[in-house]
Amino acid sequence: MKFFIVSKGDTKSNALKDKMMNYMIDMNMELDDKKPDIVISVGGDGTLLQAFHSYQHLLDHTAFVGVHTGHLGFYADWLPHEVERLIIAIQNDEFQVIEYPLLETIIRYESEGTETRYLALNEATLRTDDGTTLVMDVDLRNQHFERFRGDGLCISTPSGSTAYNKALGGALIHPSLEAIQITEIASINNRVFRTVGSPLVLPKHHTCQVLPVNSEVYKMTIDHINLVHKGVKSIQFRVADEKVRFARFRPFPFWKRVHDSFIS
Repeated sequence: MKFFIVSKGDTKSNALKDKMMNYMIDMNMELDDKKPDIVISVGGDGTLLQAFHSYQHLLDHTAFVGVHTGHLGFYADWLPHEVERLIIAIQNDEFQVIEYPLLETIIRYESEGTETRYLALNEATLRTDDGTTLVMDVDLRNQHFERFRGDGLCISTPSGSTAYNKALGGALIHPSLEAIQITEIASINNRVFRTVGSPLVLPKHHTCQVLPVNSEVYKMTIDHINLVHKGVKSIQFRVADEKVRFARFRPFPFWKRVHDSFIS
């Protein structure tokens, strides 16, 4: 078993990372940062997001598991005092691999034939670079749907629906559903301007495309990554063909995570 460990970088997480690494090497597991079979994140959900983006080129090979050294997370569900049990389970291959859908974002530019592609585990957001009102024509399945005016748009995965999307009033979607959700950020709705005003859930075979109306520079986030794009012709969002793979060692149903995080 080849493994690698990504740490949040604080003292507690680094100490736990070193402890786990020494234990796993003593058990004849191979430390490999190039093509690991399993990547362990030590910290929180943000650390696992960093690990995902570091190894997104290996999604068909690498599985992820999270150990949290702070608050319980949706991705990081192992406690520090449980790591010996986790390592023994990894050594004995006592886990199943589950897959969650991802968001694909393709940015096409005015320069003919140029584009950039991103994958997000949680969400992508779109705003103007200078904070002015975002005005975008929204097409669904190549048909004009609405002209959006507001602060921005959030497009989330099912597993990311519990993050920023929830704060915006979006629905919580079970990760077994291959879908993306489009949620408005402070849309303008009055007698002159109208948007649908509700989150939209699109299935895998539907594509959303937004086209600029009033700006040339856009600020985007892909999970925790901040980007600025100029000369944008269109931005396309859809369910990605790739999926993220998680190593699951014990039952931890999605709705229990929701309950434990927001209710109990």
